[in-house]
This record gives sequence, structure tokens and C-alpha cells, in this order.
Amino acid sequence: QLTLVESGGGLVQPGGSLRLSCAVHGFTLENYAIGWFRQAPGKEREGVSCISSNGLHTNYPDSMTGRFTISRDSNKETVYLQMNSLKPEDTAVYYCAARQYSSQWDCDLRDAFPSWGQGTQVSVSS
Repeated sequence: QLTLVESGGGLVQPGGSLRLSCAVHGFTLENYAIGWFRQAPGKEREGVSCISSNGLHTNYPDSMTGRFTISRDSNKETVYLQMNSLKPEDTAVYYCAARQYSSQWDCDLRDAFPSWGQGTQVSVSS
């Protein structure tokens, strides 16, 4: 059974940083791409970043480039999302999700990700 567990959310002031973690169980990161998504109240879910199963390709929407960085530790079977220069509009529930691709280089936030974690709340406020 594929399980993803997010952690690291919390309350942070504008301009601050947080690092989210996504620990996976029941599968190995070498076989799955991992995506981070977020959903703010009253808004549609949006993709934040993803990393391919070989860990060598990452993908960010233009609005996230430069502030957010995705990485992973295969030994710990954990994917991280480093978020810097946080803004109030980054407030949302952040989810990680897993998807298998035929190519170990693929990761596309527009694709459907079948397996999801429960989410972690990030609040940016002074």
C-alpha cells in the first residue's frame, strides 16, 4: 500500500522559510515521481513542484521558480520542499503525491497523480 506522509508545515512570518517533508512508505522513490501541490481556501489546487523518479529532473511553475526547491533523500525515502521568501498568498494546505511514469525522467504537474498524502497546513502571516 502506497502511503505518503507530509510534515513541516506551520505558521511563519512573511519573508520566512519552511521545509516540508514527504515521507513515503510501501514503495521506493526510484520507481515514482513525486509532486507537491497546494490548495488555498476557495481556490483550485495548483502544482508547486515535482521531481522525477531518477531524481534528476525537476519541474516548477514560473510563479514558483526561485523561491521553492524540491529535493529528495533516497536513503530516507523522503522528498523535501524548501520554501523561501514566503508570502501571505503561499498560505495553503500542501500535499505530496506519487505517480509512475514509463520514463524515469518524466514529471509533469499537469498529469494526474493517483496517490496522495493527507496534507500539511502552511500559514504565512504577520
